[in-house]
Amino acid sequence: MKRIARIIAPVVVIGLGIGIFVVLDLTKPEPEQSDEGPRPLSLFVDKVIQDDVALIVSTQGEVRARTEITLVAQVGGRIARVSPEFTEGGSVAAQEPLIWIEDEDYRLAVTQTKARVAAARVGVEQAEADADVARRQLRNVTNPSPLALKKPQVAEAHAVLRAAEADFEQARLNLNRTRVSVPFTGRLKSKLVDVGQFVTPGTPLGRAFATDIVEVRLPLTDIQLASLGLPIGYIANGDAPRVNFSAVVAGQYREWEGRLTRLDASIDSETRLLYAIAESENPYVGGIGSGGMPLAVGLFVKAEIEGRYVEQAYLIPRNALRAGDKIYRITDEGRLDVQEVEVVHQADDYVVVERGVQAGDQVVTSSIRNPVQGMAVEAVIRGGSALVLNP
Repeated sequence: MKRIARIIAPVVVIGLGIGIFVVLDLTKPEPEQSDEGPRPLSLFVDKVIQDDVALIVSTQGEVRARTEITLVAQVGGRIARVSPEFTEGGSVAAQEPLIWIEDEDYRLAVTQTKARVAAARVGVEQAEADADVARRQLRNVTNPSPLALKKPQVAEAHAVLRAAEADFEQARLNLNRTRVSVPFTGRLKSKLVDVGQFVTPGTPLGRAFATDIVEVRLPLTDIQLASLGLPIGYIANGDAPRVNFSAVVAGQYREWEGRLTRLDASIDSETRLLYAIAESENPYVGGIGSGGMPLAVGLFVKAEIEGRYVEQAYLIPRNALRAGDKIYRITDEGRLDVQEVEVVHQADDYVVVERGVQAGDQVVTSSIRNPVQGMAVEAVIRGGSALVLNP
């Protein structure tokens, strides 16, 4: 009896469970039917602005001296003395001696050549006196020879005098060259010699650069050249475009002013870029916004160049421009419209375009993984416009 109960009990339990499941399945409520289609994709948008704008071309480059020279000895000798400013970073003034080369030999040469000049002048006077005597003696002779009249002797005496005077001037010039200076006010970049060293003509002594003007060589793309509105080979004549230089120096943001003076006459064959030269006057005085910090040679700076003025331009946020110069626009029907535009200018925050947009159009600024022409989308406007102009 117990054995029969153990066999029947599991069968009864299984049957009961199946019955309950069937009852619940038959009595479950029907699911509600919805006629809603797929929800459109929400995208951040910004509106196209139409406004007059002064284009600003952003690029960067390294500050370098417009004038930089190598000091070279023109005469030989031992260096007797150097200026306290003859050191790296030293301030040098125009025509102020930096190096003194021993000049005793050159002073003696000046004395010797001066004596030869005096002797040559006596020789000229003697030759002219002899010629005068010869003319008197031969005044009754018909067609006397130049040699008899002492004319070659007089010419020779004058030639000896001119040679002596040239040697004297050369000796004085060599004496002056024992004091080495630069022809401009500037700074010393490096020193290669010091007191006691013997130098020969042609020995490099150091390098110096002028501090009246520095220049920055700035690379430009073709679209940046178009934004400037200047021709290749441009040379400033009068009012040159303004350039604003900026950099972080000593932990602070600094600014300096300059002018665009010229564009190269050829395009670099390796980079396919055109280079411009911008200059800044009195860089070591410090300009507005520099906090007294000089626009030092070797500093890497960002440059913003004043470009051409465009009236009634279409402007969109920089992040609305897609690869291949395309934008995603949302139509009034809530559909995605992929448009190709012509880019006129690109700045840090905005892009100036032509064709394909109108003022007030909603352009997508958020990323889309798989955009499809005509797909249903929903525009989401941010709290504030992402478009910031730099007039």
